[in-house]
Amino acid sequence: MKYKLLVTLFVQIALLASSAAVSAGAPGHNYSTHSLLGAGNANSQAGLAASLPADFSVSEIAHGLIKPYEMEFAPDGRLFISQQGGKLRVIKNGTLLAQPFLSVAVDARGDRGLIGIAFDPNFAANQYVYVFYTTPTPVPHHRVSRFTGNGDVAVPGSEHILIELDNLDVNVLHNGGAVHFGLDGKLYISTGNNVVNANSQSLSTLLGKILRINSDGSIPTDNPFYATASGKNRAIWALGLRNPYTFAIQPGTGRIFINDVGAKSWEEINDGVAGANYGWPVTEGVASNPQYVDPIYAYAHGATDTTGCAIAGGTFYNPPIQQFPAEYAGSYFFADHCNNWIRKLDPAHGNAVSAFMTNIIGPVDLKTGPDGSLYVLARSDASSGQVYQIRYGEQGPPRIAEQPSNQTIAAGDSATFSVSAAGDAPLSYQWQRDGAAIPGATGSSYTVTRATLADNGANFRCVVSNRAGSVTSESATLSVLSDQRPTGTITQPAAGLLYRAGDTITFAGTATDPEQGTLPPSAFSWEIVFHHNTHTHSFLGPFQGISGGTFVIPQVGETDDDVWYRIHLTVTDAQGLQHTSYSDVLPRKAKITLQTEPAGLQVTFDDQPVTTPYSTISVVGMQRTVASSAPTVNGVPYGLAVWSDGGASAHSFYTADADTTYTATFYPARAWLTIIDRSGK
Repeated sequence: MKYKLLVTLFVQIALLASSAAVSAGAPGHNYSTHSLLGAGNANSQAGLAASLPADFSVSEIAHGLIKPYEMEFAPDGRLFISQQGGKLRVIKNGTLLAQPFLSVAVDARGDRGLIGIAFDPNFAANQYVYVFYTTPTPVPHHRVSRFTGNGDVAVPGSEHILIELDNLDVNVLHNGGAVHFGLDGKLYISTGNNVVNANSQSLSTLLGKILRINSDGSIPTDNPFYATASGKNRAIWALGLRNPYTFAIQPGTGRIFINDVGAKSWEEINDGVAGANYGWPVTEGVASNPQYVDPIYAYAHGATDTTGCAIAGGTFYNPPIQQFPAEYAGSYFFADHCNNWIRKLDPAHGNAVSAFMTNIIGPVDLKTGPDGSLYVLARSDASSGQVYQIRYGEQGPPRIAEQPSNQTIAAGDSATFSVSAAGDAPLSYQWQRDGAAIPGATGSSYTVTRATLADNGANFRCVVSNRAGSVTSESATLSVLSDQRPTGTITQPAAGLLYRAGDTITFAGTATDPEQGTLPPSAFSWEIVFHHNTHTHSFLGPFQGISGGTFVIPQVGETDDDVWYRIHLTVTDAQGLQHTSYSDVLPRKAKITLQTEPAGLQVTFDDQPVTTPYSTISVVGMQRTVASSAPTVNGVPYGLAVWSDGGASAHSFYTADADTTYTATFYPARAWLTIIDRSGK
């Protein structure tokens, strides 16, 4: 997600012997909600409120995925889904199988983990499955391996490592990780730059690139940099990318579209060309710089149905069975994770872009299915994932895509039953209780409010109808317990705490239950979520069994100032009743201003060119980098700059607590050489 994204993390989880009593804090920073262990995901229906063109319908075909990342259809029609925590899941005949195809040990911090999936062109004969994942040993780095399948599981011990990528630093953002076979039989791999912008332009690292290798891990001698790079870096096929989260290869033509997640301004679709340099960090968006290849389409950041902040999936519509109307053939569908839309690019008509779908919550990947449907992998929150199917012109009565689930609540609480269905619009809904219609219950969900013990054992089902007929869902049972919910309280950090990057944050909590009394640490579950602009990413956890611990705010990583951390505490009693609360930790900020003497010259800031005077807001303590080159002004050559903070012409600094100006003073080349000579350096 831009941020497959996430933030740099060094974590120490430590048991706290006791928790000091700290005020719960002011409204706006400490909050609590109620939920029930095992209850259905309330957001799982949100994606089904999407708007589509006429005669298209969407339905959920799987839910309950944990931090899903990418998906890929096997040649036999099964849908494989990578979960960030290291499990590769399978949907077979419309059912999410309980046993994963494989489980690998991963470093799953930030955007790392089990990421990409590909199938051998000769899969029917050899059953080879390729995956991209982050191994934690001996130090964290990405790896591409091949596994051999045996039915719906991988053969134990069948891993064959194809390529080990460069060791990763403390940043956990910008990993790329998509893998696909081209029509040439070569395996293509996308890699993020690990938040080190210099990586994108360097032929001495595999990061920030598209790679191309043979299916056995060897490197093709016709790769564009085979003669100029060395060792495994000969695998580089294209460079100048920031975070190519996904890419797609068009059936029939082999054309490659690369979805590169941008920084603060632009999201890009790049035409994959051998040897291309897409310009990051020097350029972003359409820059018309002859040294670099511009994207074929770029959209700006914003909060509309045509703007966004993270291009998260793309697929060509060239299925073996075309279900969509003829005008969709050859189109490229792409999604934005932040603004919850899918749009369509038409390569046959000047790359014209038009709307397709809105209000599909949290898309992270798109695939065209062998049946001609469009499939969407989504995260409705930082952890929970679903798969949706988009069809055209479905005929006949509705079909139930997701049945209502049993609910267990405490007396006085509310319970919501939901159903999802697909079929010709318009669809109508009628909920029944114990077989009798409930007046006014005509939506896709029905809520029992303030349940009493008399509601215990009631059964709820829904009749879904359209012009062609109707279908009745399975019944779901409401269980109402006489027990009361527990209460969890976050005692640290105090509400309103402001952090500096590099700070160690202590979190702690207490929990009581009316029936059990004080709950032990085993009842606690914590998760820290990183918020960036309008979207979220898992930062740490969930982890159980402790009443508190610590984590460190990274000093390198996402440099935007619109960020904060939310600490979630969920406590669960012996009956499965839960209480959830959270506390926000917000950043201290300061202004950084860059100036030059003479005025108006260009320098680089975090490896991107800017013209002075230039100002930006930064989180205090975050590492930033400035650099200068020797300019020529009015025909006079100047030497490298001397910075007002005493740093070298290229150096890093940590954002100060107060607004700070950094001035780069340039001297004419002769005077600059005299300064060097006198200094003896």
